[in-house]
This record gives sequence, C-alpha cells and structure tokens, in this order.
Amino acid sequence: MDLTDDSWSFKWIIVVFFFNNWNNANGQIMYSVSEEVNTGTTVGNLAKDLNLNIQDLERRGFQVVTGPNRRYFDLNAKNGILFVRERIDREELCGRSSKCALELEAIVSSPMNIYRFEVNILDVNDNAPTFRTSNLYLNISEQTFPGQRFTLPSAFDLDVGVNSIKSYKLTPNEHFSLDVQSGGDQSVSAELVLQKALDREKQSVVQLTLTAVDGGKPPKSGTTQIIVNVVDVNDNIPVFDKPLYKARIPENSPQGASVITVNAKDADEGLNGEVIYSFINHDNDNTVNAFSINSITGEITIKGHIDYEETAAIEIRVQAEDKGPNPRASHCKVLVEVIDVNDNVPEISVMSLANEVREDSSPGTMVGLITVKDGDAGKNGVVVKLKIKDDVQFRLENTYKNRYSLMVNGPLDRERASEYNVTITATDEGTPPLSSTSVITIHVSDVNDNAPRFPEPIINVYVKENSQIGAVIHTVSAFDPDVGDNARITYSLVESSKSGPVTSMININSDSGEIHSLQSFNYEEIKTFEFKVQATDSGVPPLSSNVTVNVFILDENDNSPGILAPYSELGSVNTENVPYSADAGYFVAKIRAVDSDSGYNALLSYHISEPKGNNLFRVGTSSGEIRTKRRMSDNDLKTHPLVILVCDNGEPSLSATVSIDVVVVESAGDVKTTFRHAPIKEESFSDLNLYLLIAIVCVSVIFLLSLISLMAVKCHRTDRSLGRYSTPMITTHPDGSWSYSKSAQQYDVCFSSDTLKSDVVVFPAQFPPADAELISINGGDTFTRTQTLPNKEKVREQTRYSVCCVLELPFYFLALFLLYMDYTHVCVCVCEKWGHPIDVMVFILYNHKVSSAT
Repeated sequence: MDLTDDSWSFKWIIVVFFFNNWNNANGQIMYSVSEEVNTGTTVGNLAKDLNLNIQDLERRGFQVVTGPNRRYFDLNAKNGILFVRERIDREELCGRSSKCALELEAIVSSPMNIYRFEVNILDVNDNAPTFRTSNLYLNISEQTFPGQRFTLPSAFDLDVGVNSIKSYKLTPNEHFSLDVQSGGDQSVSAELVLQKALDREKQSVVQLTLTAVDGGKPPKSGTTQIIVNVVDVNDNIPVFDKPLYKARIPENSPQGASVITVNAKDADEGLNGEVIYSFINHDNDNTVNAFSINSITGEITIKGHIDYEETAAIEIRVQAEDKGPNPRASHCKVLVEVIDVNDNVPEISVMSLANEVREDSSPGTMVGLITVKDGDAGKNGVVVKLKIKDDVQFRLENTYKNRYSLMVNGPLDRERASEYNVTITATDEGTPPLSSTSVITIHVSDVNDNAPRFPEPIINVYVKENSQIGAVIHTVSAFDPDVGDNARITYSLVESSKSGPVTSMININSDSGEIHSLQSFNYEEIKTFEFKVQATDSGVPPLSSNVTVNVFILDENDNSPGILAPYSELGSVNTENVPYSADAGYFVAKIRAVDSDSGYNALLSYHISEPKGNNLFRVGTSSGEIRTKRRMSDNDLKTHPLVILVCDNGEPSLSATVSIDVVVVESAGDVKTTFRHAPIKEESFSDLNLYLLIAIVCVSVIFLLSLISLMAVKCHRTDRSLGRYSTPMITTHPDGSWSYSKSAQQYDVCFSSDTLKSDVVVFPAQFPPADAELISINGGDTFTRTQTLPNKEKVREQTRYSVCCVLELPFYFLALFLLYMDYTHVCVCVCEKWGHPIDVMVFILYNHKVSSAT
C-alpha cells in the first residue's frame, strides 16, 4: 500500500474502535477490520472485552473454536488479543453482498464457557471497474430522432458500497450525451442519448469511449469503446407496453413453466413492423440462462433450475427488434421475484465435542457445542424444534440463536453403557415442516465406583492332614466390573478373631489369589480354622471386599491303635485264669483300644494272630471280648499264649498287638481277681462320705432343673438340624452292639480300677456332624453301615449323648421318668464299685435329631 492507503487504514482503525464499543454496549461483541490487511494485524483485545483474567488465559486454553472462519483469525493465548491470521479477500468471502460479517466463537475451560463475536470485513477499493467487452457496436439510423436512447453495457466492480461504480463518463462529442441512472448503492446504469441527428453522408462511424468510475478514494475507472455505425433505413422503433415488467415464481418451478409475456409494437409496416424478441445479456449473467423467450410471442419460460437460496430476484433485459433492412430495437426490464419454498432440511453440525465424559459427571456438565442452520428464508428457515430422540442421559440447551450446548442430564454408568449414541432431530417451521437427524457418539470414561466382588460370601476348603508345605490349598478369585487399574485386584489376608493368627499357617499370592500352606496340618491338633481374604482394586481411592474362608482338615490314617489299661504295658505279658469246667462262650478277658484318628481310620477290629489253626479261644471282632469256643478237654494245654491284633480300617491299615497267657485252672474257685486296694481312713466322717454327699446334692439339683427343662421342651419341640461342624461319636446299644460315626471322634473311656472285666463306657464328643455315617457293629461281629445325612425324608429325633453313672437306687426313678417321657435311651451296664456289684443306669440328658435308619 502507499501512504494514501495507510491513512485510509488508520481511519478504519477508528471505525473498528467505534464498532467495538458500540457492540459491547449492545451485549454482542463485534469487531471490524479492512480486507487485505497484513497478517498479524490486531483486530481487538477479546479477553479484555470479555472481562477475562489474562493470567488464566493460557491455563484455561483460551482459543477460537474450529469453524469455517477459523482460518482467518487467531487468538494470542497470553494476552487475549485477536489478530489476523491470513489474508482476507472480502470479494472471495462475501461477493458483492453489502454486509460481510464473519461469526466466530471462542472457548475457555475450567470452567468451560463459550463466547460469540463477529468480525465485519470492510471493503477497500482494490478492484477497478471492468466491462465484459472491450468494444460495443451500435447501428443507428440517420433518421433517428434526437432523444433516442441506446442501452450501454454496465461495468462490473467487485467492490461494494462507496467503492462500487458511482458514475459513467463519455468522451465529448456533438451527437451523443450520457444519461446515468442510479438505482441504489449497487445499481448504476448509463444510456446513450442521441442529442443531434446523425448524417451518414457527413460521418458514417462515430467512435466513443465510455468510462466507468467508482467511488473510491482515489477513484478507479475502466473503459470500453463504443463504435456507432450510422445507417439509413427504418425510422420507427418497437415500443413496449411498459418499460418494467414484474413477475413472481416459486423456486424449483418445473421447466417450461411460463413466467411472463412481454409485448412491443412497431408503427412501421411490413418487415420494418415485425418484431422479434431476445435477451440482452451484456454482463453474461448466468441467472438469465435459466430462462428462455419466444422470439415471436415474447413469452418468457423457465428452462433451468431456480433456487431462492442462490438469488432471490432476477433482472432480465428484453430487446424488441424489427425485421427491417436496418432493424431498429427497443428494450425493457423484467424483474422476476423468486418465492421461497421449504426445500432445505436443517443442517446439524457439531462444533466441539469432548472425547470422553466421566461416568461421575454431574448433571449440567457440558459435553459439546452444536449448530443448526436452514438455507431457506422466513419461517422455512427457522428451526423451531431441536430435540434428542429417546430418553437418554443428555439434554440440549439453547445458548444463542442457532447455537446449542449438549449437557449431561442424568447419572452415567459405564458398566451399563460405555458409550451413548445420541440422536438429535431438528425440525423447521416450513409447510410442510422438514427435519433432519444427526447421531453423536459419546464415550463414557471409567471411575472406580465398584468394589471387587466374590462369587460367594463363604468359601469352604478341605485339606488333608500331613499335606506338603507350600502346596496350593485353594485359589480365590474376585470380579470387578470396572476397567484398567480400577479393575486390577490384589489379595491379602485378614486375621480372624475366632481362629487367632493364621499368617503362620497360610500365605496368599497377592496377584493370583493362590492360598499356600506354610505348615503341615495335624488333624489331631487342629480340625478347622477360619480367616478372611480381602480383595482390593487399584483405583483411587481403592475399594475392597472380604470373603470368609473356612479350612477343614481331613483326617489321614497316621495313628496306630492304642491298647488301654490294664493291657497297655509295652513288652509285658498279661495272664488270665480260666477254669477247666468253663463252658463254651466263657468270658476270659476284654481288650480295649482307641485310635486318635477319626472315621474309618479309627474303626477298630480285634483278631487273634497266634496260634493259628484250631484254637480254643475266639475274640469278638468289634467288642474285643475273648471267650472260649468250646469246653476244655484233657488234650488241651494248660497255658495258652494269645497274641491279639488290633487293626484300624484306614488305608493302609495300622495295628497294635497285645500278648495274653490264658492259664487253665482246675476249678472256678481257683480263679482269683486281683483288686487294687485304696487306703481307708478311720475317721467317722471320711472324705468319701463328703464327696458322696456333695454328689447327691448336685444330682438332686440337676434332677429338678432337668425335670423342669424337659417338661418345657416336651411342650415345645423344635426340629432344628444339627450343627454343621460337629464331631463324631461312638455309642453303645442295649444289645451290646456299637454305633460308630464316620467322622472326627474323641474318646473319654471310664473303667473300674478294681476289676479286669469292667465294661467300657465311651463318651463321644459334643456335636455329631450332620453328614456323619454311622456303622452298627452287631453281635455277630459284622459291620452294617447306615447313612445319617440329613435329607428330605422322614427324620426322627436323634439323641446328643452325655453319659453319667447313677450310683444310688433313688435315681432309678429319674431314669425311668426320662424313659417314659421318650427323651432318653437307657443302657444298663454292670460294673463293680468298692468290691460290690451294683447296677448302674446310663442315661441321656437331652436329645437331638436321629436318622430313621438308626
């Protein structure tokens, strides 16, 4: 630019300042800048006009939103100044439109907000007027009367406003003058007026120069040559009914539709009076090509596509020319107004959209910016409805004119839906209304809102005793519906107050959940223990859940049977005497043994291992009683060495032996029983009497309490099932057979210290398991296995045994009463007390369920 252009730019800066303050006053920021300014030219301080803190601009990402006008402007993120980014050509952007305003949007985050402003592109006089043709030829008869007008081509200037064409000039001559007509800012035309009649014989050709001048400062101009050929023929020209015709047609009218018919008359006769019609298109306007005219009738019809959005009004120049040898012509204007129809659907465009939305986003969180436009005019171009199809977790909010914000409208859950396809429908006000849809995909990002979950709240683990140290006894697994680190689970042990510290017994792999044993378990020392496993994810903050693990130790046959007194001394040989007159089945002795194992591993059987062959004695397989097979004979030995083998039922079987020498004596009187004498004090009231008195008082109190309790239970019986983790039992039946539970057992054995033939009273553990399998050992030394698992079949009452010995006669009544009330099973055994045999009643204090198979 020269100095003149620089001064003009300075004036425009003043105009920019005026427009800036004016628009701020009206609530809408608008800047103005001249076209063709240098790159980097400041447009305005947008941050200051928006009252934004300059120190926060860069942190909040202050920037121009991407759009069609983004290429021409940019923001300085440090000071908020809007500057020109690229050369601006107003004619390229807006053509010859009188207004050229570019809509822009700026956005900031934290919090997110959008600001809208406009930049008005001001025109500068950078284009000179031009004519479509460099030469114009006119044939004018010498008989043409002064005052005749001739249409001249209009010059074309890309500039608008004051920089557009303002006047025409004609070179001075004696025959023609120039009549300049102004129809507004953009419409200036000129007509050539004949001022003096032509004389072909004096001058046959008149050359004129037509100059078009714009209103710029300095003004620019363009010229074309007018060559007038003077002819001598026709002296009348066609005359139109009116100089201006007006017509209205709807856009998208079909081809062949009639627009209007022009009519011109020529007063001449013959060929000089016959008129033909044609279009005058000196400017090569393409809109005129959409029409055609009948050269004979003057009817104008449509032959192309008419679009209101391209042009709302079309001006057509029609010429009427006669057919004389020297034809004469006249012209008129036809103004065609295009009527808009609703033929454009609203266009939905996404200006900005967040890549991901957190699932814990609160309602009102902005997700994206949406713009909707309609190319129609009036109501046809007004979008009245912009809504979201279906009931999704988002809503639209109108922020400015055709700008909308897409916001969160409800709770989001990534575990239910990781993405949402939001369908937006826009509808205009046209008749009939048109609508369009657009689908926006919104991705939901994960937050740690789900704790790990175990499939079951309690896990039961069964481990064999003596298992290998470091073996994996179980693997726990939890599931977390989150993703990434929020779903990465680590496992840890939580001590249980019931089982005490378990970290010395087990360890857990924090990644895989494998539980390893740190020791070899002994069933006889610990049968079960409990601990908790905690699963924790890696989210921030981390979430966790617990599962209870019950470990049950399974018994292995690792203990041999133990022989009980009086035959328990190792390496000793025991002697029993048998009279020679003893009958078959005579009781010789009874071997008692226990096994620390449980189940079949503790189920004992008794056998005579030596001597083999025909033997005088037999032993009860289940009872351990040694009896004679037959009567004695003279051929029998006087001393019979016996080796009794006690075997359990484990896999493999373990055993113990005891040696007994049976001596045959001549008579029963020779059979002597060895007693263990206890010292007796000579005091009048001995300790034993005190103990007996205390025992009688205790038993009496227990009797009264038991009687009251049993009567209450009789009135209100419950069918509660057994405890799940009970220990097994061995009980005796009145017929002498034993029932043995295939589960963990504890034995408390009582026997008389004053006899070698006392019966054994076995005290089982407190709670028999619900899954115990009872084995009945009958008198025939055969095993009968009965299942006592609780099932849906009939269930009878089972008794939970606690055994005591009734030593005094009055307590027989208690046993009989309990037997009558059907709360007990009574078992009678014979023992010796202080050297005198008395009857002992063994009864049960309270009961529980028993399988009907027992």
